[in-house]
Amino acid sequence: MILYGKQVCLHALEHHSEKIKTVYVAKKGILPKGLFHQYHDNIKFLEEKWAQSMSKGGNHQGLLVEMDEFQQSTLSEVKKSDFLVVLDGLTDVGNIGAVVRSAYALGADAIIAAGVKQLNFAAIARTSSGAMLDLPFMIAPNILDTFNELQQIGFTLYGASMDGENVQEMTFAPKRVLVLGSEGKGISGKVMAKLDHKISIEMKHAFDSLNVSAAAAILIHRMGYAVKRDS
Repeated sequence: MILYGKQVCLHALEHHSEKIKTVYVAKKGILPKGLFHQYHDNIKFLEEKWAQSMSKGGNHQGLLVEMDEFQQSTLSEVKKSDFLVVLDGLTDVGNIGAVVRSAYALGADAIIAAGVKQLNFAAIARTSSGAMLDLPFMIAPNILDTFNELQQIGFTLYGASMDGENVQEMTFAPKRVLVLGSEGKGISGKVMAKLDHKISIEMKHAFDSLNVSAAAAILIHRMGYAVKRDS
């Protein structure tokens, strides 16, 4: 897996050294001295044209890292969590990365992607500023089966919907799942039918909705703290 961009590469170098294969430097002084000495034997210097080629024209900022391929978590691992976020049909790596970043920062334990067969994990790692490297993430081939398993062990499913209950007035089960739909279609019908509750964000001004990543941050923050303590 090739990562590029200063922030995500530095995060990988600082926190995931065991997965690093090669560090590609195309800008003098881009690496802090400590990291330069730590990875000295793994560093290769690149001309700008080769850095552009490796990043496929992206903004590499003079630093690229080759590391082990991203390893998805298993459902067995994810089920040990208390607070899960499910992405139903999201495909835009910018939105997914922003949700992952918020989920990691605000206390969600893992993310499950549904309604997709594959994702560009390197791009999501980049758009999440490296948070994806630290948060359990998996693609569920059959989300309805996954929901059945989660409900059997006590998870409650909450889905973001414009006609849902105001999230500010709710408390949440200790084992909870937040389901977020795609930008265009929202939560799919088959997934909506499995939800235990629909939740929404009350708007102060007349407006359709928030971007999914902005809505995710608000909902994750609320669901992270408004938990029923007597359940």
